[in-house]
Amino acid sequence: MKKISKSSPEAKSADLVAGNIDQLKALFPELITEGPNGTSVNVDVLKTLVGDFTVTDADEKYGLAWHGKRRARQLALTPSTGTLRPFPEESVDWETTQNLMIEGDNLEVLKLLQKSYAGKVKLIYIDPPYNTGKDFVYPDNFQDNIKNYLEVTGQVEGGQKVSSNTEASGRFHTDWLNMMYPRLKLVRNLMCPLGAIFISIDDNELANLKAICDDIFGQECYAGCVARVTGTPTGGGFRALVNETDNILIYLRHPDVEIHGVEFTDEDAAIYDKEDANGKYLTRSLRRTGGEDRREDRPSMYYALTAPDGQQIFPVSPAGYDSRWICGKERYKEMVSAGLIEWQKVTRDGREVWQVYQKFYLEGRLKQPSNLWSELEGNKKATRELKTLFDGEKVFSFPKPVGLIRHIIEMAANDKSAIILDFFAGSGTTAHAVMSQNALDNGSRRFILAQLPELLDPTNNDQKAAADFCDKLGKPRTIAELTKERLRRAAAKVKVDNPLFSGDTGFRVFKLDHSNIRAWNPNPADLEVTLFEHQDHLVEGRSETDVLYELLLKLGLDLCVPIERRVIAGFNVHSVGGGVLMACLSQQISRDAVESLAQGIIEWHKELTPVGDTTCVFRDSAFADDVAKTNLAAILEQNGIQNIRSL
Repeated sequence: MKKISKSSPEAKSADLVAGNIDQLKALFPELITEGPNGTSVNVDVLKTLVGDFTVTDADEKYGLAWHGKRRARQLALTPSTGTLRPFPEESVDWETTQNLMIEGDNLEVLKLLQKSYAGKVKLIYIDPPYNTGKDFVYPDNFQDNIKNYLEVTGQVEGGQKVSSNTEASGRFHTDWLNMMYPRLKLVRNLMCPLGAIFISIDDNELANLKAICDDIFGQECYAGCVARVTGTPTGGGFRALVNETDNILIYLRHPDVEIHGVEFTDEDAAIYDKEDANGKYLTRSLRRTGGEDRREDRPSMYYALTAPDGQQIFPVSPAGYDSRWICGKERYKEMVSAGLIEWQKVTRDGREVWQVYQKFYLEGRLKQPSNLWSELEGNKKATRELKTLFDGEKVFSFPKPVGLIRHIIEMAANDKSAIILDFFAGSGTTAHAVMSQNALDNGSRRFILAQLPELLDPTNNDQKAAADFCDKLGKPRTIAELTKERLRRAAAKVKVDNPLFSGDTGFRVFKLDHSNIRAWNPNPADLEVTLFEHQDHLVEGRSETDVLYELLLKLGLDLCVPIERRVIAGFNVHSVGGGVLMACLSQQISRDAVESLAQGIIEWHKELTPVGDTTCVFRDSAFADDVAKTNLAAILEQNGIQNIRSL
């Protein structure tokens, strides 16, 4: 008889190091060796495999180094001991929405999303804390990340305020780099092959941020740095100059990823001053102008064209030297067939001569983005609009404009079903922009936000209005509460502004917490008591729904995957993703109930006809005895459900 495979009570997220080893082993089996201390990488074999490339661990090599970089890299690889608990009561359209709003330290959140969203995110936009010497709330210098997170955010007793990151500390840049590095390291895994990341930053850390992004994403994946006119001149950022811009660094998942053009403005479209049956167009000379415009530069592009009156026309510059066309003969014939060639008579030196032009139609044409964004709405407008949304109260400082993020979506997420991630969500502008863009082009893009529930201090003048607004809402005084409220109000506004739009404006709320699975932590002084306490591996007080969503994370399923529930033989049974996962997390299953429960699961499984294998999960402590457990496994196995686990 088949026994239920009892999963060890693993209260951690995906082991990224083990995953890396598995990938190396799959590509180069000879690279991985077994030694007295376990699995290791044979450096001599690595040197052979990479040929002329140098394998080095020398201290003196090109790149940005700082105290703590090695630990920051290790921190990204350390599994999380947390989970994401669902809060339907704080969500909007929980049953139907595909959007996520996650409260928690984004380092832990990114670790927990590794399995479910690896390689799926098309666009990442973040506006991380600028390193200005104010309070720093991402310490990452502790052993129990979840416990520390709960303390810092005041969710458990013993809360602590993280000290200010002042230049006098001697670790001004180091602390910021140690915060950013592991997060960027983790998020690269979530990017799809055609993905891109846009990072807003000021001048304090621009150079350092570019250096660590070169390290993480690769210099060849650097797409450019945008200077954005903010419209809010300040005295900060420079010693002698007023700062009127901030920066956006752009990196791609792979070097050949294309950044798409953006829609033309009315001013851009005004130069399309001609029109025919195919629409508005402009013309440009078919003769090459500017650099490399001589016959000898491209001899194959110097040839005669036949004008409408039969004349043979050669490319000759106004200065009289032999020039060349912009294309070869075959391409010219293709443009003629497509109706993209126009002949015009122009006056030159007092006489009429033929000139040939290429036609460029406005319809379907996009403008290549520049690295200076001066035409977009600025921060002042963003602040005014957000105040209006919050009944005239200024609850967020320096919010980014919705138009800015929509512009980025146009460039890097024209796929209307793209997933867009912002793990420094702040005022929630990214989600607002996603909903607005979807309403504009009838898209179904999804957003995933992560925001630390950072405590607001009503005695702080900069935070008083925000704290008071939370009091007005009857909500905890945290930034995450304001983020959620922004999403609710933005959704309502999008619906009012776009009455015909029926797309997704909801979001599911999840919150970071300790794993539902109790970690094995024996007390050597009283092992018997420890064993007794760990008979049930699940944390007391957690619901079936809590455990179910942790299973989704551990099995790599989307947190918005459809979940159905049926009562079978008096037990709640859940089907996830059309039967990919089936779970019964009841606390007691007697011998007498086993057969009816198993048959009900089998019948439902046949209705679902899932693609691929089904994993069936039960609570280990629920079975009356090993006989009940074994019988259930045998019945399910005989009917084609092979992968049976217990928690």
